[in-house]
Amino acid sequence: MSRSTHARISASGVVLHVRQAGQGPVVLLLHGFPDSSALWHDVTPLLVAAGFRVIAPDLRGFGQSEAPAAVGDYALGHVVADLRKLIGRLAGDEPVRVIGHDWGAVAGWCLALEHPQLVRSQVALSVGHPRQYAVAGLEQKLKGLYTLAWQVPGAAERWLAQRGYAGLRGWGRQHPRIEDCVQDMSRPGRLTAGLNWYRANLRRVLFRPWENCAVPTLGVWSSGDHFLAEDQMRDSGRRMQAPWRYERIEGAGHWLPLEQPHRVAELALQWFAQHEGRG
Repeated sequence: MSRSTHARISASGVVLHVRQAGQGPVVLLLHGFPDSSALWHDVTPLLVAAGFRVIAPDLRGFGQSEAPAAVGDYALGHVVADLRKLIGRLAGDEPVRVIGHDWGAVAGWCLALEHPQLVRSQVALSVGHPRQYAVAGLEQKLKGLYTLAWQVPGAAERWLAQRGYAGLRGWGRQHPRIEDCVQDMSRPGRLTAGLNWYRANLRRVLFRPWENCAVPTLGVWSSGDHFLAEDQMRDSGRRMQAPWRYERIEGAGHWLPLEQPHRVAELALQWFAQHEGRG
Protein backbone atom coordinates (compact mmCIF):
# COMPACT_ATOMS: atom_id res chain seq x y z
CA MET A 1 0.00 0.00 0.00
CA SER A 2 1.55 3.28 -1.06
CA ARG A 3 1.94 5.96 1.61
CA SER A 4 0.35 3.85 4.31
CA THR A 5 1.07 4.06 8.01
CA HIS A 6 1.33 1.11 10.35
CA ALA A 7 0.09 0.81 13.91
CA ARG A 8 -0.35 -1.85 16.56
CA ILE A 9 -3.69 -1.50 18.27
CA SER A 10 -5.11 -3.40 21.24
CA ALA A 11 -8.39 -5.01 20.27
CA SER A 12 -10.41 -7.62 22.17
CA GLY A 13 -7.63 -9.47 23.95
CA VAL A 14 -5.15 -9.35 21.08
CA VAL A 15 -2.92 -6.74 19.49
CA LEU A 16 -3.63 -6.20 15.82
CA HIS A 17 -1.37 -4.79 13.15
CA VAL A 18 -3.29 -2.18 11.16
CA ARG A 19 -2.46 -0.34 7.94
CA GLN A 20 -4.03 3.05 7.27
CA ALA A 21 -3.94 5.36 4.29
CA GLY A 22 -5.75 8.44 3.07
CA GLN A 23 -8.12 10.97 4.59
CA GLY A 24 -11.89 11.15 4.64
CA PRO A 25 -14.75 8.74 5.38
CA VAL A 26 -13.53 5.36 6.60
CA VAL A 27 -13.51 2.15 4.56
CA LEU A 28 -12.67 -0.95 6.60
CA LEU A 29 -11.00 -3.70 4.52
CA LEU A 30 -11.18 -7.28 5.82
CA HIS A 31 -9.15 -10.12 4.33
CA GLY A 32 -9.59 -13.88 4.63
CA PHE A 33 -7.47 -17.06 4.57
CA PRO A 34 -4.54 -17.33 3.92
CA ASP A 35 -4.04 -13.60 3.48
CA SER A 36 -3.29 -10.44 5.44
CA SER A 37 -3.97 -6.76 4.93
CA ALA A 38 -1.55 -6.98 1.99
CA LEU A 39 -4.49 -8.43 0.03
CA TRP A 40 -5.71 -4.84 -0.41
CA HIS A 41 -2.44 -3.45 -1.77
CA ASP A 42 -3.88 -2.68 -5.21
CA VAL A 43 -7.37 -1.64 -4.05
CA THR A 44 -6.25 0.86 -1.41
CA PRO A 45 -4.78 3.56 -3.71
CA LEU A 46 -8.00 3.59 -5.73
CA LEU A 47 -10.12 4.18 -2.63
CA VAL A 48 -7.70 6.81 -1.31
CA ALA A 49 -7.76 8.64 -4.65
CA ALA A 50 -11.55 8.75 -4.38
CA GLY A 51 -11.32 10.56 -1.03
CA PHE A 52 -11.59 7.75 1.49
CA ARG A 53 -9.52 6.78 4.51
CA VAL A 54 -8.65 3.09 4.41
CA ILE A 55 -8.21 0.98 7.53
CA ALA A 56 -6.94 -2.54 6.81
CA PRO A 57 -6.14 -4.78 9.79
CA ASP A 58 -4.34 -8.07 9.83
CA LEU A 59 -7.14 -10.09 11.45
CA ARG A 60 -6.23 -12.14 14.51
CA GLY A 61 -3.86 -14.96 13.63
CA PHE A 62 -2.77 -13.44 10.33
CA GLY A 63 0.04 -11.18 9.12
CA GLN A 64 1.75 -9.24 11.88
CA SER A 65 -1.14 -9.46 14.34
CA GLU A 66 -1.02 -11.67 17.40
CA ALA A 67 -2.08 -15.30 17.06
CA PRO A 68 -3.67 -16.73 20.21
CA ALA A 69 -3.31 -20.48 20.69
CA ALA A 70 -6.83 -21.72 21.47
CA VAL A 71 -9.31 -22.67 18.75
CA GLY A 72 -12.05 -20.74 20.55
CA ASP A 73 -10.04 -17.52 20.29
CA TYR A 74 -10.96 -17.41 16.58
CA ALA A 75 -14.73 -17.52 17.05
CA LEU A 76 -16.52 -14.84 15.07
CA GLY A 77 -17.71 -13.23 18.28
CA HIS A 78 -14.11 -12.37 19.15
CA VAL A 79 -13.46 -11.14 15.60
CA VAL A 80 -16.49 -8.83 15.71
CA ALA A 81 -15.33 -7.55 19.10
CA ASP A 82 -11.94 -6.76 17.52
CA LEU A 83 -13.65 -4.81 14.76
CA ARG A 84 -15.80 -2.86 17.22
CA LYS A 85 -12.65 -1.85 19.10
CA LEU A 86 -10.94 -0.75 15.88
CA ILE A 87 -13.93 1.30 14.79
CA GLY A 88 -14.13 2.93 18.19
CA ARG A 89 -10.41 3.74 18.26
CA LEU A 90 -9.95 4.80 14.65
CA ALA A 91 -13.36 6.02 13.49
CA GLY A 92 -14.83 7.36 16.70
CA ASP A 93 -17.77 4.95 16.45
CA GLU A 94 -18.91 6.69 13.27
CA PRO A 95 -20.50 4.29 10.77
CA VAL A 96 -17.93 2.87 8.36
CA ARG A 97 -18.07 1.29 4.95
CA VAL A 98 -16.82 -2.30 4.81
CA ILE A 99 -15.33 -4.44 2.05
CA GLY A 100 -14.69 -8.03 3.06
CA HIS A 101 -13.32 -11.02 1.18
CA ASP A 102 -13.56 -14.72 2.13
CA TRP A 103 -13.55 -14.94 5.96
CA GLY A 104 -13.32 -11.16 5.93
CA ALA A 105 -16.67 -11.11 4.13
CA VAL A 106 -18.12 -13.38 6.82
CA ALA A 107 -16.75 -11.03 9.48
CA GLY A 108 -18.31 -8.11 7.61
CA TRP A 109 -21.68 -9.85 7.50
CA CYS A 110 -21.48 -10.57 11.24
CA LEU A 111 -20.56 -6.98 12.06
CA ALA A 112 -23.47 -5.72 9.95
CA LEU A 113 -25.90 -8.22 11.48
CA GLU A 114 -24.91 -7.60 15.09
CA HIS A 115 -24.03 -3.89 14.98
CA PRO A 116 -25.81 -2.33 12.01
CA GLN A 117 -25.39 1.13 13.50
CA LEU A 118 -21.64 0.83 12.87
CA VAL A 119 -21.87 -0.07 9.17
CA ARG A 120 -23.13 2.45 6.64
CA SER A 121 -22.92 -0.02 3.74
CA GLN A 122 -20.88 -3.08 2.84
CA VAL A 123 -19.43 -5.02 -0.06
CA ALA A 124 -19.19 -8.80 0.36
CA LEU A 125 -16.71 -10.44 -2.00
CA SER A 126 -17.07 -14.17 -2.75
CA VAL A 127 -19.01 -15.19 0.40
CA GLY A 128 -22.72 -14.48 0.70
CA HIS A 129 -24.96 -14.18 3.73
CA PRO A 130 -24.00 -16.95 6.20
CA ARG A 131 -27.46 -18.51 6.15
CA GLN A 132 -27.50 -18.59 2.37
CA TYR A 133 -24.08 -20.23 2.38
CA ALA A 134 -25.43 -22.86 4.78
CA VAL A 135 -28.45 -23.74 2.62
CA ALA A 136 -26.71 -23.48 -0.77
CA GLY A 137 -26.96 -26.38 -3.22
CA LEU A 138 -24.83 -29.39 -4.06
CA GLU A 139 -22.19 -27.41 -5.96
CA GLN A 140 -21.35 -25.44 -2.83
CA LYS A 141 -21.29 -28.56 -0.70
CA LEU A 142 -18.77 -30.15 -3.08
CA LYS A 143 -16.64 -27.03 -3.38
CA GLY A 144 -16.55 -26.69 0.40
CA LEU A 145 -15.56 -30.27 1.27
CA TYR A 146 -12.03 -29.15 2.12
CA THR A 147 -13.43 -27.17 5.06
CA LEU A 148 -14.53 -30.46 6.65
CA ALA A 149 -11.07 -31.98 6.19
CA TRP A 150 -9.54 -28.95 7.85
CA GLN A 151 -11.47 -29.61 11.06
CA VAL A 152 -8.94 -32.28 12.09
CA PRO A 153 -6.06 -30.68 14.06
CA GLY A 154 -2.66 -31.88 12.98
CA ALA A 155 -3.78 -33.81 9.91
CA ALA A 156 -4.74 -30.69 7.96
CA GLU A 157 -1.50 -28.99 8.93
CA ARG A 158 0.56 -31.97 7.80
CA TRP A 159 -1.22 -32.16 4.46
CA LEU A 160 -0.87 -28.43 3.70
CA ALA A 161 2.76 -28.29 4.86
CA GLN A 162 3.91 -31.45 3.09
CA ARG A 163 6.89 -31.20 0.73
CA GLY A 164 7.65 -27.58 1.57
CA TYR A 165 3.99 -26.44 1.64
CA ALA A 166 3.14 -28.02 -1.69
CA GLY A 167 -0.28 -28.80 -0.25
CA LEU A 168 -0.99 -25.14 0.48
CA ARG A 169 0.35 -24.14 -2.94
CA GLY A 170 -1.92 -26.66 -4.62
CA TRP A 171 -4.98 -25.54 -2.65
CA GLY A 172 -4.19 -21.89 -3.42
CA ARG A 173 -3.18 -22.40 -7.04
CA GLN A 174 -5.44 -19.52 -8.12
CA HIS A 175 -3.76 -17.11 -5.72
CA PRO A 176 -1.64 -14.54 -7.63
CA ARG A 177 0.73 -14.16 -4.65
CA ILE A 178 0.67 -17.59 -3.08
CA GLU A 179 4.39 -17.50 -2.25
CA ASP A 180 3.82 -14.55 0.08
CA CYS A 181 1.10 -16.56 1.80
CA VAL A 182 3.35 -19.60 2.12
CA GLN A 183 6.01 -17.41 3.72
CA ASP A 184 3.48 -16.08 6.23
CA MET A 185 1.92 -19.46 6.98
CA SER A 186 5.26 -21.22 7.43
CA ARG A 187 5.98 -19.20 10.58
CA PRO A 188 5.53 -21.19 13.81
CA GLY A 189 1.88 -21.58 14.73
CA ARG A 190 0.51 -19.49 11.89
CA LEU A 191 -0.92 -22.24 9.72
CA THR A 192 -2.79 -23.60 12.73
CA ALA A 193 -4.04 -20.10 13.56
CA GLY A 194 -5.47 -19.72 10.07
CA LEU A 195 -7.10 -23.15 10.16
CA ASN A 196 -8.58 -22.37 13.56
CA TRP A 197 -10.90 -19.88 11.86
CA TYR A 198 -12.54 -22.88 10.15
CA ARG A 199 -12.51 -25.01 13.30
CA ALA A 200 -14.04 -22.33 15.50
CA ASN A 201 -16.71 -21.17 13.08
CA LEU A 202 -17.80 -23.70 10.47
CA ARG A 203 -20.41 -25.36 12.68
CA ARG A 204 -21.72 -21.96 13.79
CA VAL A 205 -22.01 -20.73 10.21
CA LEU A 206 -23.88 -23.85 9.12
CA PHE A 207 -26.28 -24.21 12.03
CA ARG A 208 -26.76 -20.81 13.67
CA PRO A 209 -30.23 -19.26 13.06
CA TRP A 210 -28.92 -16.18 11.27
CA GLU A 211 -31.11 -13.09 11.08
CA ASN A 212 -31.65 -10.99 7.98
CA CYS A 213 -29.31 -8.08 7.23
CA ALA A 214 -30.40 -4.47 7.68
CA VAL A 215 -27.29 -2.90 6.10
CA PRO A 216 -27.19 -2.10 2.35
CA THR A 217 -25.06 -4.81 0.79
CA LEU A 218 -23.42 -5.38 -2.57
CA GLY A 219 -22.53 -9.02 -3.21
CA VAL A 220 -19.81 -9.80 -5.75
CA TRP A 221 -18.95 -13.28 -7.04
CA SER A 222 -16.50 -14.41 -9.72
CA SER A 223 -17.21 -17.13 -12.28
CA GLY A 224 -13.85 -18.87 -11.79
CA ASP A 225 -14.08 -19.27 -8.00
CA HIS A 226 -12.95 -22.77 -7.01
CA PHE A 227 -14.36 -22.53 -3.48
CA LEU A 228 -17.70 -20.70 -3.65
CA ALA A 229 -20.74 -21.44 -5.82
CA GLU A 230 -22.82 -18.69 -7.37
CA ASP A 231 -26.11 -19.48 -5.64
CA GLN A 232 -24.82 -18.77 -2.13
CA MET A 233 -24.06 -15.20 -3.20
CA ARG A 234 -26.72 -14.56 -5.82
CA ASP A 235 -29.56 -15.68 -3.55
CA SER A 236 -28.37 -13.74 -0.51
CA GLY A 237 -30.93 -11.10 -1.44
CA ARG A 238 -33.45 -13.40 0.27
CA ARG A 239 -31.70 -12.60 3.57
CA MET A 240 -31.86 -8.83 3.26
CA GLN A 241 -34.00 -6.16 4.92
CA ALA A 242 -32.02 -3.42 3.20
CA PRO A 243 -30.98 -2.61 -0.39
CA TRP A 244 -29.21 -5.50 -2.11
CA ARG A 245 -27.39 -5.84 -5.41
CA TYR A 246 -25.58 -8.76 -6.97
CA GLU A 247 -22.67 -8.43 -9.40
CA ARG A 248 -21.01 -11.32 -11.25
CA ILE A 249 -17.45 -10.86 -12.53
CA GLU A 250 -16.56 -13.12 -15.43
CA GLY A 251 -13.25 -14.86 -15.87
CA ALA A 252 -11.76 -14.17 -12.44
CA GLY A 253 -10.84 -16.61 -9.68
CA HIS A 254 -11.39 -16.44 -5.95
CA TRP A 255 -8.99 -13.63 -5.06
CA LEU A 256 -10.85 -10.68 -6.58
CA PRO A 257 -8.91 -7.92 -4.76
CA LEU A 258 -5.73 -9.16 -6.46
CA GLU A 259 -7.14 -10.21 -9.83
CA GLN A 260 -9.65 -7.41 -10.38
CA PRO A 261 -8.70 -4.51 -8.05
CA HIS A 262 -10.01 -1.80 -10.38
CA ARG A 263 -13.36 -3.53 -10.82
CA VAL A 264 -13.67 -4.16 -7.08
CA ALA A 265 -12.92 -0.51 -6.32
CA GLU A 266 -15.25 0.73 -9.04
CA LEU A 267 -18.18 -1.35 -7.80
CA ALA A 268 -17.52 -0.45 -4.17
CA LEU A 269 -17.30 3.28 -4.85
CA GLN A 270 -20.55 3.20 -6.81
CA TRP A 271 -22.26 1.33 -3.96
CA PHE A 272 -20.92 3.64 -1.27
CA ALA A 273 -22.07 6.70 -3.22
CA GLN A 274 -25.59 5.32 -3.48
CA HIS A 275 -25.84 4.90 0.29
CA GLU A 276 -23.86 7.86 1.55
CA GLY A 277 -26.85 9.37 3.33
CA ARG A 278 -27.55 6.35 5.51
CA GLY A 279 -26.89 6.70 9.24
